[in-house]
Amino acid sequence: MTSALAREASQRGAPAGQDGRNGEPLDGGYGGGVEMPLEGYATLVGLYNALFAGFLAATWKLGRPLPERLPLSDILLLGVATHKLRWWLAKDRVTSPLRAPFTRFEKPGPGPADVTEQSRGAGMQRAIGDLFTCPWCMAAWVGAFLAYGLVLAPRVTRLIAATFAAISVADFIHHGYDALQTREG
Repeated sequence: MTSALAREASQRGAPAGQDGRNGEPLDGGYGGGVEMPLEGYATLVGLYNALFAGFLAATWKLGRPLPERLPLSDILLLGVATHKLRWWLAKDRVTSPLRAPFTRFEKPGPGPADVTEQSRGAGMQRAIGDLFTCPWCMAAWVGAFLAYGLVLAPRVTRLIAATFAAISVADFIHHGYDALQTREG
């Protein structure tokens, strides 16, 4: 996991990556029998935080102040856009080539343009596959990037967010219309 933990275990005479008490790897029982690419997840968390640090550095270098608060209209716009973008990235048939190196097609999804996929591989490939197949996980990344964009390039970000928000609203209208047609038919 971390070099400090490995050094500490090594000083106690345990092999690197083991706790030195029962010989079990540090992350040994965590997954409960399910393979969990914890090092890959840790790398993704590190990347997420590094990107946040880069965003803060960019705002400082460009002299852009962070907003004290966001207007409710921006929060709603980014929320609806995040809802659509995260689903589009994680479940849409058209974006499956982006996920293909990390996922395996299982079956068509519940919606007309959706697919159900499983992450594949091990380590980082599996961790990225887990991220890419989880719309809720993708929301944290999408929402963060839209928020960064709102500070660094507000006009472009609002245009992109408004586009995906409009698509999301249209989707809800389509689903409502389909539900009415099904009830009447």
